[in-house]
Amino acid sequence: MPTILRLNGYRFFFYSRENDGPPHIHVEFADKLAKYWLEPVELASSQRVRAHELGGVRRLVVEHRTDFLKAWYEHFSSED
Repeated sequence: MPTILRLNGYRFFFYSRENDGPPHIHVEFADKLAKYWLEPVELASSQRVRAHELGGVRRLVVEHRTDFLKAWYEHFSSED
């Protein structure tokens, strides 16, 4: 479960064996979870995240999207 970024209480990560779908990132903060597709950035799912919090999380995903995609492709290309 590689952690790609920790920022202001948010942890951005993906699961090592989760490359059967499109690139995405999981975000964990406190007891809340969200999953965002990266191409394009779109909310895939969320648990216990209030609607007003999702906008801020999405902005962080958009801001760091290039790094997340780079980490995704580097990690999953090394598993072949």
